[in-house]
Amino acid sequence: MKLKVLANDGIDEAGKTLLERAGIEVHTQKVKQEDLIDAINKEGYAGLTVRSATQVRKVLIDACPGLKVIARGGVGMDNIDVVYAEEKGIKVINTPAASSNSVAELVLAHIITMFRFMKEAAISMPSTGSTEFNALKKKFSSGLELRGKSLGIIGFGRIGQSLGRIGLGCGMKVIASDPYISEAEIEVDVYQKSPIKVKINTIPMDELLETSDIISVHVPGGKLIGEAEIKKMKKGVFLVNASRGGVIHEAALLKGLENGTVAMAGLDVFENEPTPNPALLSHPRIIATPHIGASTAEAQERIGIELAEKIIAVLKRD
Repeated sequence: MKLKVLANDGIDEAGKTLLERAGIEVHTQKVKQEDLIDAINKEGYAGLTVRSATQVRKVLIDACPGLKVIARGGVGMDNIDVVYAEEKGIKVINTPAASSNSVAELVLAHIITMFRFMKEAAISMPSTGSTEFNALKKKFSSGLELRGKSLGIIGFGRIGQSLGRIGLGCGMKVIASDPYISEAEIEVDVYQKSPIKVKINTIPMDELLETSDIISVHVPGGKLIGEAEIKKMKKGVFLVNASRGGVIHEAALLKGLENGTVAMAGLDVFENEPTPNPALLSHPRIIATPHIGASTAEAQERIGIELAEKIIAVLKRD
């Protein structure tokens, strides 16, 4: 019987091609969550690939005994009951390294957007740029430079280290906190020269909160930054969350913005995706993007290829 894989949240064409060359039929139509069990059993899918949208819980795992592999395109697997699936003999895989640079670059974009008032300036220019140019120039002329600022990175795994590399390249002081990593050696690429290696020792989170000009969070989930943590931060801190919704408590963030502890925040993830709190989206000092950290052409190609290679290794090993 022909092996079939359902790429329910899509897969890059490069990955699809690899799977098909290996004799695996790939279906990319989106199946609604409530119809997923029936679709898997009806078509006899041996593999299921997802991103963050599709949930793979115990009920689905129990109801689909033909599944051999569940593949997550990306890093976090909080939408999959991983331990339970593996107990049932289903291989669970992800692509932890493929999107690291893309997420880190989006964080940089959020930081620059906040530092240079780019959101408000870009909104203002089409409507009043031709009549109030000098007033707008004056209004947005108190931006900040990256060089010399302290970039605090909470969670110093692949993505955190990719951001650290970018920060170092921009002349920032990079500090990091991670309970599982005591030090890391970051290679900063210099065009047409050998990489420069910089060792960074991690510090306690409280120390990072107190000393950082910018804080970016890169952890797989949980409730990490609440009102108590925000109170410890430097007044006028800039916060970025491109990891998981809820890692920064949203009500506490809004309070921090109101009392001036937080100057601005950049959010790519939200507690109630795909229906984020409108108070966050409309806040004048929040830069919001719709969970696009890993959504670059390069990252999606790397993810697709890595998923395909790992799926083939599972389904073709016999």
